[in-house]
Amino acid sequence: MIKLYGHELSGNSYKAKLLLSLLGVDYEWVKVDLMSGAHKQPEYLALNPFGQVPLLVDGDTIVADAQAILVYLARQYGNESWLPLAAEPISRVIRWLSTTAGEIRQGPESARLYHLFKVTSLNLERANQKSEFILTQLNQHLADREWLELGHPTIADVAVFPYVALAPDGKVSLDHYPHVLAWIDRVKQLPGFVGMIGIEQPAAA
Repeated sequence: MIKLYGHELSGNSYKAKLLLSLLGVDYEWVKVDLMSGAHKQPEYLALNPFGQVPLLVDGDTIVADAQAILVYLARQYGNESWLPLAAEPISRVIRWLSTTAGEIRQGPESARLYHLFKVTSLNLERANQKSEFILTQLNQHLADREWLELGHPTIADVAVFPYVALAPDGKVSLDHYPHVLAWIDRVKQLPGFVGMIGIEQPAAA
């Protein structure tokens, strides 16, 4: 049985949860209490020396980092629709994984940390500027397509979705980005979709 170590308020933990659910893969959820510092305890650091969540344990395989976990799950339990093998399409998907660790982390994710978790050492003005930049780019990108790349859902969508959908937690409004809002709704309609605190399940039809 796969074990997924994470925290229920972590958007990065949620990425892994979401893909596991979309793929229909059973797993055991292991809560890591970030608030009490459980991620910095020796037993957890033995599994992930970086002291971060999420962490995936699949038999003898240990995978740390949300984006790496998405790649592993897509290749191990998914198919090429989630992560293509050919050079050009995979490069387009990986570009968005980098964006989640770059602009999205510096923007909506940082604004959420500031407001929701009171990490006041963050530069809120910079986070708001980065949020406006990446949401504008995302809105333009989605103006003429339903999914980020390749015309169907990929792990690019799973990677980008959480912290964009959670942007209001950081007092970043999505009202000016209609194509982003429409994409969020499409993701929520995927078979197997699960929500988290701050991301509601779609209403039953």
